[in-house]
Amino acid sequence: MKTLRFFAVTLLVCAGLSAQDLNLPAPQKTGGMPLMDALAKRATARSFDSKDLSTQQLSDLLWAAWGINRPDGRRTAPSARNNQEIDVYALLKTGVFVYVANGHRLSQISSEDCRALGGTQSFVKDAPVTLILVADLAKVGGAGKDMALIGTGFISQNVYLYCASQGLATGARASVDKAALGPKLKLRPDQLIVLAQSVGYPKP
Repeated sequence: MKTLRFFAVTLLVCAGLSAQDLNLPAPQKTGGMPLMDALAKRATARSFDSKDLSTQQLSDLLWAAWGINRPDGRRTAPSARNNQEIDVYALLKTGVFVYVANGHRLSQISSEDCRALGGTQSFVKDAPVTLILVADLAKVGGAGKDMALIGTGFISQNVYLYCASQGLATGARASVDKAALGPKLKLRPDQLIVLAQSVGYPKP
């Protein structure tokens, strides 16, 4: 068993990953629901089934939200001056992660289940995934804060449309205890939690 573990860690190091990183499968960039149908079904959920998403669904969700969709490194959501100042964190059962678009992977920050900190309502702990959208103001300066907030909205809407297309439930909110969650994400003072968005299956 120790030999297998050492071999697995060696493979991760050779691939440029840490033992805590989750290397996501390639996103599925075709198929899904027509756009107008997805817009018709777009809705905000306030209850979630506890069933986990598959790794493929998580991959597709993150790519739809803020993945790289062109060879020049630009993304699936607009970014003023291409500052790409938004970071997407994921609260999962297995810990706290940040999405690394270049490489399409999740880098683990901690192994603690912090999903209950993803909002002030009781239902947030049930969702298998809560995305936290964080603006890195160091990339834009004080004058760019408004553009960072607008960029967060673009990403959130991508999540809404992906979920509508795939029959998943989602809901965005600004009601987050930022003082409690910020240290769990290991944020700097110039990183701002803008909103949280839970994703999961609709509750029966």
